[in-house]
Amino acid sequence: MQETLTAKSTTAEVQYNKMINTSVGKLICKLAIPTVISMLITSVYNLADTFFVSQISKEASAAVGIVLPIMSLIQAFGFTLGMGSGSLISIRLGQKKNKEASIISSTAFFAAIFTGLLITLFGNIFSSSIMRACGATEELIKPANLYGTFIFWGAPFMCASFVLNNDLRSEGKAFFSMIALTSGGLLNIILDPIFIFDKIDLKFFTLHGINLGITGAALATFISQIVSFSILFSFYLRKKSVCVISVKNISKNITDLGRIVSTGIPSFARQGLGSISAILLNNAAKTYGDVDAIAAMTIVTKIVMFVAAIMIGIGQGFSPVSGYNYGAKRYDRVKKAYVFLVLCGMSVMLLFTIPGFIFAKQIISVFRDDPGVISVGIVALRWQIAFLPFHALIVGTNMLMQSTKNVKQATYLSMNRQGIYFIPCILLLPPALGILGVEISQFVADFLSALTAIPFLIWFLKKLDIMEREEKKQADDEERIKEKGKEIK
Repeated sequence: MQETLTAKSTTAEVQYNKMINTSVGKLICKLAIPTVISMLITSVYNLADTFFVSQISKEASAAVGIVLPIMSLIQAFGFTLGMGSGSLISIRLGQKKNKEASIISSTAFFAAIFTGLLITLFGNIFSSSIMRACGATEELIKPANLYGTFIFWGAPFMCASFVLNNDLRSEGKAFFSMIALTSGGLLNIILDPIFIFDKIDLKFFTLHGINLGITGAALATFISQIVSFSILFSFYLRKKSVCVISVKNISKNITDLGRIVSTGIPSFARQGLGSISAILLNNAAKTYGDVDAIAAMTIVTKIVMFVAAIMIGIGQGFSPVSGYNYGAKRYDRVKKAYVFLVLCGMSVMLLFTIPGFIFAKQIISVFRDDPGVISVGIVALRWQIAFLPFHALIVGTNMLMQSTKNVKQATYLSMNRQGIYFIPCILLLPPALGILGVEISQFVADFLSALTAIPFLIWFLKKLDIMEREEKKQADDEERIKEKGKEIK
């Protein structure tokens, strides 16, 4: 027992030294690369769902857009507990409080399971009413319900996976989470065509499928989520993590759960408002061509989410570096890490923006070669993708605030892009500009969000400067006391 504790302590010490001494650029890249890969795989299988479902019919493609707000809401709960616990864990580990980190991780994990079970229960009972609220017409109710059933059943696994994924990354072990998410994503891509179609004509042979249609797409997603969850949880069962997840470690103090939730509130604000925004977007789009407009905006949203996932992945590589060093009072490294994040993020986003803008028509037609869908999709994609390089400023500043426990500021910034700015845009611009208002609403919201992030960044950097000076003064005072002690001796 003592040997196990000693080994655990040594591992934690090695991890601590790595997080506060390794070059921040090298560290962020090391943590971000597996996270970006896992985010891309997740986005790829979301795109694969959209692609394969779009081959069924544009009604099926629109149905995926109807269910998208529900998935965003499930993610909102998972991200709240995951990002909340992850931020607190990285700070606790930076302070060498490993037992407290395990309590936080266990409390968040079991809270996620419970929340997911509630979503499963109420989602299946009130499915049709929920789909109508999400913008489904009578024509789309049936395919939306078929797709949504397995999404509801997968809620506990999805919520818990977000917690496990974020907690592993907060320990600096993004590679483990990448393995889990990549495995689930690749499985989803393989299962999609097998479950959806009756046969798949390959170059040398024909593969027979199960022919479940849109239900098959949802079932493939459900199975892949179980696989990802199982792999993530296995790392804890095999004691590959610093934190220990156990029923015994669930906090008896409700304030601990409150701290997790309050720290993760920015993520809930971002994802929750994303759900509301998707509902409003569906309802606004159906006014201008019903199925065509909803299908087009669904495809554009998935494409932009795919590219934006890279920036979020880079940001999630930054988050534990920021949290660790903030907890260790290495404020100079927090600033260096932020600058690296923004410059790296802008450069990477620019690589996707240029070809995405030029080849917008070809990209949309890959998903659905339909004139009505392409007409709406081209304009919307070009407007949205043009601003992606500035997502580095939006995402970076938000994660800087959240990882350093500036919860109010992080919450406000999280609410901007999908709430404070987007909701008025989607309510006001379409009546004034018609379908163009639907197509440009996200661009306008992104532009205003980037402008808003700047004063928050300036405030935080000034705050860090003050804290740095206070730390230096305290260190100087301690040194003077030591020198005086030596003189007396």
